[in-house]
Amino acid sequence: MIEIAVKDVNNVTKEMLHLPERIFGCNASEAVVHTAIRSYLANQRQGTHATKTRGMVSGGGRKPWRQKHTGRARHGSIRSPLWRGGGIVFGPQPRDYYIQLPKKQKRIALYKALTMKLADGEIVVVDSLKFDRPRTKDMVQFIERMGLLDKTVLIVTEAKDNNLILSSRNIPTVDTILVNDLNAYHVAAFDILLFTKEAILKLQDSLSSEAEVA
Repeated sequence: MIEIAVKDVNNVTKEMLHLPERIFGCNASEAVVHTAIRSYLANQRQGTHATKTRGMVSGGGRKPWRQKHTGRARHGSIRSPLWRGGGIVFGPQPRDYYIQLPKKQKRIALYKALTMKLADGEIVVVDSLKFDRPRTKDMVQFIERMGLLDKTVLIVTEAKDNNLILSSRNIPTVDTILVNDLNAYHVAAFDILLFTKEAILKLQDSLSSEAEVA
């Protein structure tokens, strides 16, 4: 049985929470996490980079000078790659970097990433995290009480909380995400995953839903 302490905002343990082994005890290969992260990063690329070949640059329709008896090298166009302002040889062209992964593989990668994170003691669960108003100072004080001031922290919530988002957006080391949007890249990109209890329970509910579909 996998257990984790549920703490309050003052870093005091309130209870122990049982975690499903399928999510936090996944025995899949670490390679699946690498593949998922590579796919995620590749899919963020727009692929709009482009350079002009000699056929795309303007001008150059006339031979710059006659072929012989000038004492200069032979040239047929000022848009040759040899000329300044000419075309680019083998430059980047627009392309699609998209790497498609099956949903099941993405899910397994997330479970394996969470398993490794928990094994390293880098998952924290708080019973509740609510701010009365958006205030960066309150978030900094909370992170300090949790002993995470020198870490990068991803706060995972069950539902969108504007006060939480606005309180953390000016802190470079802190970010927020909905549990439904969590993937292997987000797990690996931060030192600490800080779940609200509602978020981690919703993650378990999604596992139950998958079992019903299967």
